Amino acid sequence: MANVNVSFGLRPLSKVGSNYNSTGTTEYRIAYDNSNRIYQGMPVIPTAAGTIDDLQAAAGGTVSILGVFYGCEYVSSTTGERIFSNNWPGSGADSNHPVKAFVYDDPMQLFVIAADAGGGSFDTEAEIRAAIFLNVQLANGNSGNNTTGISTAVADLSTAAVTATFPLRIVGIQEDPENSDFTAAGIPLIVRINNHFNAPNGSIVQGTVSTLGV
Repeated sequence: MANVNVSFGLRPLSKVGSNYNSTGTTEYRIAYDNSNRIYQGMPVIPTAAGTIDDLQAAAGGTVSILGVFYGCEYVSSTTGERIFSNNWPGSGADSNHPVKAFVYDDPMQLFVIAADAGGGSFDTEAEIRAAIFLNVQLANGNSGNNTTGISTAVADLSTAAVTATFPLRIVGIQEDPENSDFTAAGIPLIVRINNHFNAPNGSIVQGTVSTLGV
C-alpha cells in the first residue's frame, strides 16, 4: 500500500537525547525586496547582509544551513496591514517596516522529512534502515506549493553516503503505520541538519554563501 505522506519539507519533531523540546524559533530578517520565495519547512541560510535567504541565494563560498523556515511577519505595501504568513511570497512588503522571519535554528533540533522513492539500493526496509547515520541530499530543496505555502523538499535517498558536506544526517525512521511501505515514496525519516551554522564548527559568512545539497 502506498504511503499517505507527500512532500512537506522539514517538520520539527524533537531534540537529540532527552533535552526539553520547545520547538522554539529565533527571529531573523528577510530583505523587503528579496524576490526569492521562502516556504515553510524550507532550509535557509544566513547572508553577509545579516538577513536570511533560501538555498538558491548562494554565490560561492561555503556556509552551513542556519535552520528551517517557519513563517514570517511583514506589513503589506498595499494595505498597510500586518500580515503573518507561513511563507515569504517574494514581494509585497512595506520597505518602512522589517520583514521578520522565524526559524527553527537549534542545532540539536530533529526534523521529519519524507523520503523519495529511493529505488535501487534503497527500496526495502532493510536497505533504508541501513541508511541510518548516513548523510543525504535534498531534492526540490528550493521548491514549494504556492497555495499551501509549504516546502516540497524531500530526502533524496539515492544520495545517502558518508559525505560530510551533505545537508542532512539520517538518525532514525518515525514509526507511522500509514507511512510504512518501504517500497514507495513517503517513508518519514528523522534527520538533523548536518554541519549546522549554529554548531561550534559552523561556517562563518564571509561575503558570499553557497548552497549545500540542493
